[in-house]
Amino acid sequence: MADVRYYDVLLKPVITEKSMSEMADKKYTFLVHTDATKTQIKEAVEKMFEGTKVASVNTMNMSGKTRRRGLVYGKTAKTKKAIVALTEDSKEITFFEGL
Repeated sequence: MADVRYYDVLLKPVITEKSMSEMADKKYTFLVHTDATKTQIKEAVEKMFEGTKVASVNTMNMSGKTRRRGLVYGKTAKTKKAIVALTEDSKEITFFEGL
C-alpha cells in the first residue's frame, strides 16, 4: 500500500445532479485515492476544510470501463468515490458554494 498523506487523499469533487441535490443534507461526493481508507478520508476532510466534522464516510470502488479505439480494446483507470456526510453542527464546505 502506498504512503498516502491527507493532502493526497481527495482528488477532486464529483459535480453531478445527484451529488448537488445531496448537498442540502450535508453530503459531499469526492473522487479519492484508490488506496485511501475511510479513516484517512475522514481525516483529510476535517483537516482540509476548517470547522467540518464528519459523521460518516461511504466509499465505492468503480471499475474501469472498456473502451475501443479502432480494433484495439483497452480499459480506463479504476477510481474510488467517497460520499462524506457531515454532522448537523458542522460548517458547510464552502468549496461547493456558487455551483
